[in-house]
Amino acid sequence: MSFRRFLLPLLFFSTLQADPTSLSDIEGGWHLRVMDGYDVRKVRAILDFQPRKMRLEGFDACNRISGKLTALKEGTYTSRLMTTRMACRGKSHSFVSKRLHETIEEGFTIQKEHRHGIDGLTIKSRSHDLFFKRMGE
Repeated sequence: MSFRRFLLPLLFFSTLQADPTSLSDIEGGWHLRVMDGYDVRKVRAILDFQPRKMRLEGFDACNRISGKLTALKEGTYTSRLMTTRMACRGKSHSFVSKRLHETIEEGFTIQKEHRHGIDGLTIKSRSHDLFFKRMGE
């Protein structure tokens, strides 16, 4: 068995077993870079976590969003987002907006990770995998 064939399953397993990241560790703004394997940084979706207020705010690629964060269980959160009702500029913006809302409403876990050559944050729901980079870094 080659080293690569051994290493890939090990890396996947270790990612699954990682402890969830605390909300207090991710306070601030995060720019969406990769969604379900697609590079989506040009649509400029942003999440701003405010753990002291248990709030989530930002921009979903089409509209401003905000909502109260609710802890479902240890390390899993959800929010019922309020949003403005502006039209999306294009298909890629609609793609990101729809999946971002689905991820947050389904319930998601948060994990700090190094992916795509940068340190960032992965938010996962049962249907979606979103990777964010901290704004300003």
